[in-house]
Amino acid sequence: MPQEITAEGKKKLEERLSYLKNVARREVAERIKEAREFGDISENAEYDAAKEEQAMIEGEIFEIETKLRTAIVIEDGKHDIDTVGVGSTVKILDMDMNETFTYKIVGTVESDPDQNKLSKESPVGKALLGHKKNDIVEVTVPSGKIKFKILKIS
Repeated sequence: MPQEITAEGKKKLEERLSYLKNVARREVAERIKEAREFGDISENAEYDAAKEEQAMIEGEIFEIETKLRTAIVIEDGKHDIDTVGVGSTVKILDMDMNETFTYKIVGTVESDPDQNKLSKESPVGKALLGHKKNDIVEVTVPSGKIKFKILKIS
């Protein structure tokens, strides 16, 4: 199923994929080779750990390639700045706490709340989609309901 992703998110996935294919694969292959040189691999913890890491790397490569193959890239500056959509940066006012927050609305693939990147599927992201500047948006979160006022969309 296609997922929306920003151009920045696509670039980060491509960089991670390049690292996994060109660096991590080689490193783990070298560790496997070295572990084999220790002799009997049936009781070789280093060999088992390296093979497990190799499987995780290959799994991540497959996952990233699948995401990139099916991604719909939302180019920065190519979306409507009058309404909140994927790729929008939104400044909002929490009307209960009288605090402002700025979030970028992104596809689920690149969601990172620590970097103020909210998934369009998150409660706040989903509630903001389609709204305009000065709209009051009510969001139901685990702790109750929160009201936000949209101050700016860019």
